[in-house]
Amino acid sequence: MACDGHRVARGDLAEVRRVGAGCAVPDGQEARPSTGWSRRQPVGGMRFRVRTGIPWRDVPAQYDGPWIRVYDLFRRWQSDSIWRILRASQT
Repeated sequence: MACDGHRVARGDLAEVRRVGAGCAVPDGQEARPSTGWSRRQPVGGMRFRVRTGIPWRDVPAQYDGPWIRVYDLFRRWQSDSIWRILRASQT
């Protein structure tokens, strides 16, 4: 079990691995207001989709509800260059 009460599946992000990704917000961007939900589940859904190659509409609801929520976050991060920043921080 994760600290927020959700079951952590094999391959989902662990607390330790999320810490490094948590500070990859570009300078000058405002923090979005808290919505009361963790991004762990949608990021897990993105990883699941990339790992399995399934269509976005087939992402299981266990990853924070409707597939469109996971897809929207993925596209928002893509347009904000978050993925490029994360890849650069990995090297």
